Amino acid sequence: MKIGLFIPCYINQLYPQVGISTFQLLQQYGEVEYPISQTCCGQPMANSGCENDSIGAIKVFKKAFEKYDIVIGPSASCVLHLREHGVNIFPSAKEVIDKTYDLTEFLFDIIKIKHINATFPHKVALHKSCHGLRGMRLESCSERVKRAPDKQKKLLKLVDKIKLVSPSRADECCGFGGTFSVTEKDVSVQMGNDRLADYIHNGAEYITSGDMSCLMHLEGLIKRQKLNIKVIHMAEILASNKVMVPEEKEILETSNIH
Repeated sequence: MKIGLFIPCYINQLYPQVGISTFQLLQQYGEVEYPISQTCCGQPMANSGCENDSIGAIKVFKKAFEKYDIVIGPSASCVLHLREHGVNIFPSAKEVIDKTYDLTEFLFDIIKIKHINATFPHKVALHKSCHGLRGMRLESCSERVKRAPDKQKKLLKLVDKIKLVSPSRADECCGFGGTFSVTEKDVSVQMGNDRLADYIHNGAEYITSGDMSCLMHLEGLIKRQKLNIKVIHMAEILASNKVMVPEEKEILETSNIH
């Protein structure tokens, strides 16, 4: 399988370790490449009400990934944006977008992994991002009678020595919401603080998610208040026992993933 590694722009710039962990995980299932021509998926423009202005980003995405058998990214929000907006904005990209998956979908639905070589001896709370939860149905929603498979939770349970902590309000928004956190910052901060208080109250040492954007918002609040809790992307936990060999380091340096 020839896999195209789709790394959201903010992960590339601020959290390269998430991209590296995703790269390491995917190497077990095929030949992984990171096309350096990729840029933003265009979601910030759509979130700001300028959906059609993201057509340039969608065109770049199509050209960068059309040669791959499958495209995988560690971000439900970016993948969902491509599915819900990208095809409407630039219909010619449909074939590429149809083979683009979030990391959770790939591991749970396509590979159907039953075992993973990972160890993470910590108390971890799973933060269910709104895009992953209500857009892609990666987890069950409390407001819906019809249950969905708890895909992210089941993947985390494969990790040795991890202890999953259940918050009191399991699927409440963190307040990031893309540009909402800028235009309604006071509300956004309060929502984020509410989530942190819930996780801390229930004994979590780490907060994990399939969306680094939510974790980025929460991490900002954690650092400002010097709270005793950390954030970590799911890919980092699932790749916790991976050791990067020199050849992998060279590939990453060459592809400019840092």
